[in-house]
Amino acid sequence: MTTVLIVEDEPEIRRFLRTSLATEGYRVVEAGTGARGAIDAGSHKPDLAIVDLGLPDIDGVDVIRRIRAWSPMPILVLSARAQERSKVEALDAGADDFITKPFGTDELLARIRAALRRTDGKAGQGEPFEVGDFRVDFHAHRVYVRGQAVRLTPKEFDLFVYLARRPNRVIEHRRLLEAVWGQMADEHPEYLRVFMGQLRKKLEPDRSAPKHFAT
Repeated sequence: MTTVLIVEDEPEIRRFLRTSLATEGYRVVEAGTGARGAIDAGSHKPDLAIVDLGLPDIDGVDVIRRIRAWSPMPILVLSARAQERSKVEALDAGADDFITKPFGTDELLARIRAALRRTDGKAGQGEPFEVGDFRVDFHAHRVYVRGQAVRLTPKEFDLFVYLARRPNRVIEHRRLLEAVWGQMADEHPEYLRVFMGQLRKKLEPDRSAPKHFAT
């Protein structure tokens, strides 16, 4: 059974999410504080985490960083903070998606399914392939740069693979957003800006003068 961790301090929202997810067949683990959520992420090893930013003890961004330090699990942010700065900060910390409160149940479930599809091995099945300095291992969900393994989050991996399969081509922002995040991400160009910055940081010899990921 797929396990989802909910890190949310409002009992009503936790109850609503628990009911909605359980109805879809998910096992739910709940945490009312950020510290508890970070611990539960390690002890329960969920398949996906939903994290609020406005937690009573530590900021949700810190929770994301703590999880991302050891796990590539998909992390969805569910927050009332609608400013672009908050979204960019959460994405920079390692979140894969950002959903603003109030939210629609169908949209949330769709984004959860999309995030899980990209980590169950089906979206990236295939033999390892090499392109330039890179080697991609789909089964290990890992990229090697000149023989050295580099840890990528699920969304970073999806974005890299999409680009690596289309070398020496110019790809529109809109097409990249749709391919990696789905059509609902069309209105969030900051996603692409943040994740391209992360790929350059991890994979470019000199991210100030990128030779692989050119704009």
